Amino acid sequence: MNLNFDIERMENAAYTLKAISNGTRLCVISLLAQKEEMNVSQIGEELKCEQSLLSHHLTDMRAKGILNCRREGKNCFYSLKNKQIVQIIDCINTCNCAE
Repeated sequence: MNLNFDIERMENAAYTLKAISNGTRLCVISLLAQKEEMNVSQIGEELKCEQSLLSHHLTDMRAKGILNCRREGKNCFYSLKNKQIVQIIDCINTCNCAE
């Protein structure tokens, strides 16, 4: 067993896990993995989530490097910055952690 951990790598992993440790945020990531790019209204409709709360989550995830944001007129379109984050969601779904 190798006990030599890359502390910086583990700190980055912890930061990412904290950034997505919310059910709404996990749903947003899953949704954007399927739809590629959506605006706040579209995401809110799909998730049945209040726009102000959703905007807060989207802004925070963008600031933490999880999401990209592209402006088109008055709309902001969000997409995943690094699609590998979907692997975390897939792992959670397949490990039966919720049971």
